[in-house]
Formats: sequence, structure tokens, C-alpha cells
Amino acid sequence: MKATDVTIVRRQVKAIAVPFGNEVELMPGQEVLVTQDKGGSFTLNVNGNLLHLDGKDADAIGKQVVKYPVEGYDIKPGDPINMDAVWDQMKTVYDPEIPVNVVDLGLIYNVVTRKLDNGNFHVIIDMTLTAPGCGMGPVLMTDVERRVAMLPNVDKVDVVMVFDPPWNSELMTEEAKLELGLF
Repeated sequence: MKATDVTIVRRQVKAIAVPFGNEVELMPGQEVLVTQDKGGSFTLNVNGNLLHLDGKDADAIGKQVVKYPVEGYDIKPGDPINMDAVWDQMKTVYDPEIPVNVVDLGLIYNVVTRKLDNGNFHVIIDMTLTAPGCGMGPVLMTDVERRVAMLPNVDKVDVVMVFDPPWNSELMTEEAKLELGLF
């Protein structure tokens, strides 16, 4: 299945309205258009309205549930935090309106780790939005938090919303700018 494929909802499932952030219920038999399939989550067009479907519910539209954390890191209990793995996890979170992940969009400002008494880690992430009033902010923050929390040796994740400095397109990677046609 490619993005922009029509599919039928297979089971009742909750999605999030884009950009408002309110919950919407999809019913079995309902026709949806998959407009974005990135990072294990989906953007659906339902009667002209965009919805964000979490990857854990991929089976509701006939897709395979993506397993996290990202592979390729051999992290064992007691190992120090692997910052590459943290950043790679965040790169699996995509803005449902923009086909670019939150890292390449320049939404992640800072990542700090603190070792806990049990030897595991607390990860604190400073994140912004492309627009302060974006209703998807809480959804993106929760997605980042959940993805990073899946890493071994991470016991706690806090995503802190910051607006200083304000986001601008100069914070995007070159790849993101190319994807969005900003060159």
C-alpha cells in the first residue's frame, strides 16, 4: 500500500483530528484515504478531514504495526544512554501535516540525560512547534515521549514545550527543506 491509497477501516479505532487535536472515532467499513505513511503512524483523509492514526492501531487500516525501538543498537541493561538511539527514536515521529520528522523539522532544541539511582536514565527533551497554537503539539510531544521511553535503560522521559527561540524554517535540515521544496 502506498500513501494516497484508499482503504477500508477494519475495526473501530480512535484517531486524532489534524490540526485540532480532538479525538475522532472511525468505524468498521468506513473508507479512508492514506495520505501519509511515515514513522509507523498514518495521516488519513476522511471526507476532506485529516486524521492522525497512531502506529499501534495500524491493523485497523490493514497495515502492519511497526515495532520500536529502532534496531541496530545493542543496548544491554546497565549500559550508558545511547544518544544516537535517542535521536533516532525521535526521528520516527512525523508531523501528520508535513512529511518530515520532528528532528529534521528542527522541533527538537535540546536533549539532556540524568542518571537515576537505579542506574537507568531520565531523558529531558526541549521541543517546540512550527506554530505556538498548533493543536497537534500534545500529540507530537506524547509520540516523542513514548518512542524515547521504549529504549532500554530509559525509565523516565519528559518533553518540555519551549517557544524561545521561536521556530523558523532555518532550523530545518537540508533534507527537510528539499522534501518540502524550500530550495
